[in-house]
Amino acid sequence: MGGGGGSRSGGPGDLDALLRRAKEEAERAKKATKNVFLSFVMEDLNDVNLLRGQAKNERTDLEFNDWSVREPYDSTRADYIRQRISERIRQSSMTVVYVSEATAESQWVKWEIEESRRQGKAVLAVHKGDRPPARLPQAITDDKIKVVPWSRLAAELDKT
Repeated sequence: MGGGGGSRSGGPGDLDALLRRAKEEAERAKKATKNVFLSFVMEDLNDVNLLRGQAKNERTDLEFNDWSVREPYDSTRADYIRQRISERIRQSSMTVVYVSEATAESQWVKWEIEESRRQGKAVLAVHKGDRPPARLPQAITDDKIKVVPWSRLAAELDKT
């Protein structure tokens, strides 16, 4: 009377199988969601918001992370801002740089690319339309960072 029914063995093999399955599930979930640091200049905020919404609709497992900076690169708060941006980059799986005619001269974008590379993050540049801007940030050309249309972002992220 009393004892419990069921025929679970509860042996070490069952526990090993359960742990293996949990690890596989965690790894699959980790690969499924991409937390992407998005680097851009404030002049492009409207385009970036539009394209960000479009990408979210196409890929629900994509999360953008940025630190929209209105401060000049050499402002008195720049060290604090760099520290916060660095933390956001660290939390991301990679960096996507939105490039436009306004991006080439941005010290913030340059620093974000360099910081992403320093942290070992993959960097990809995207642009709207069919052609990239005539001038790209020096860090993109120097590091030979791939530049693709925004419409190909999801496909490129699947490769990483």
